[in-house]
Amino acid sequence: MKRKLPGLLVLIAFLIGGAYYWNWQRREPTTKDFLTLYGNVDIRKVDLGFRVGGKISAIAFEEGDRVQSGQIIAHLENTPFQDELNLALAQQEQAAANLAKMEAGNRPQEIAQAEALVRERQATASNLEIEYQRLKSLLKINAIARELFDNVDAGLSEAKARLATAKEGVKLAREGFRTEDIDAARAALHAAEARSASARTRLDDTVCKAPDNGIILTRVEEPGAIVGIGQTVLTLSLDTPVWIRAYIEEPDLGRIHPGMAAQVFTDSRQQQPFSGHVGYISPEAEFTPKTVQTKELRTRLVYQVRIIADNPDHGLRQGMPVTVKLRADEQQNSSASNHGQ
Repeated sequence: MKRKLPGLLVLIAFLIGGAYYWNWQRREPTTKDFLTLYGNVDIRKVDLGFRVGGKISAIAFEEGDRVQSGQIIAHLENTPFQDELNLALAQQEQAAANLAKMEAGNRPQEIAQAEALVRERQATASNLEIEYQRLKSLLKINAIARELFDNVDAGLSEAKARLATAKEGVKLAREGFRTEDIDAARAALHAAEARSASARTRLDDTVCKAPDNGIILTRVEEPGAIVGIGQTVLTLSLDTPVWIRAYIEEPDLGRIHPGMAAQVFTDSRQQQPFSGHVGYISPEAEFTPKTVQTKELRTRLVYQVRIIADNPDHGLRQGMPVTVKLRADEQQNSSASNHGQ
C-alpha cells in the first residue's frame, strides 16, 4: 500500500494541473490580457481639380454626397478644347494625305507628260541640227552671212540643253520622291498625330471623375467660376483606407507585430468594436504628441503605430478619438506555435 501511495499522489497532482490548465485556457480574457492604445481616426482626403484651366459648367454633387469610383462629378466648358481637337485632326489628315502622295509617287499621267516634253524637245533639236548642217555647208562657200550661222548654232546648243533637262525630268518622274522627303513627311504625320492625342487628352481633362469611393467633404468652387490648372474644386474623403494613428511606448514594442488583430472602440459604440489589424510600426522614436491621450508622462519617447480598420458602415469619422485594444498574449502564443512547429 505504501508503494502505491506516491504513484497515486503523482496522478492526482497531474489531474489537478491539467484541470487548472484547461480552465485557464477557457477563461475569458481580462484587461491584463489586452494592450490598450489611444489614438485618432485618420481618413485620406483628395483635393480634386482639372488638369486644364477653364470655366466650370457643372458640379453634380453637394457636400456630404457619396460618390463611386469613376463617377463624373464636375465639368468644364469644353468648346475651346473641342475646336482645338478638330483643328489637330484636320492637320493630321493633311499630313497623312501628303505622306500617301509621296509614297505612291507620280501618277502615270505625269510621267506621260514628261515623256511627251522629251519628244517635243527632241524634235526641236533635230530640226535645228538639220538647219545647222545645211548652213554649215553654205558657210564654207561664203553663200551666207556668218551671223546667221552663229544664231542657228546657238539655238541648237540651247535645244540640246533643254532636251537633256526634259530627259532628267522623266527619270525623276519615274523614280518618285526622295527617301529623305518621304521620311520627313512620315515624321510630320507622327507630329500631327501627337498633337491630336494631346488635344484629345485636354478635352478629356475637362471632366473631373472620382478617383475612388468616398464622400464629398468640401465644395470649393461653383459653376461659372474660372479655375486654373490644378486648382481645388472639390475635396473628397476616401472610404478606404481608414487608419488609426496611435502611439506605443518602447517597453511594449515586443508585444505587437504587423498583421496583429485589433479591436477599435469609439465612444458611441463601446460594445460594438470595429475590427482591424496593425499595419505599420514606425522605426523611429518621437516625443509623445500633445494630442495623444495617455496616462504616462508626455515627455516619454513613443513609436507611432497605424492600425488599418475595417469600416463597413462608415462609422469611423475623420479625427474621431478611439481606443484600440490588442491581445497582449497573441505575440507570445504566436511565438510558442512557431517553436512547436
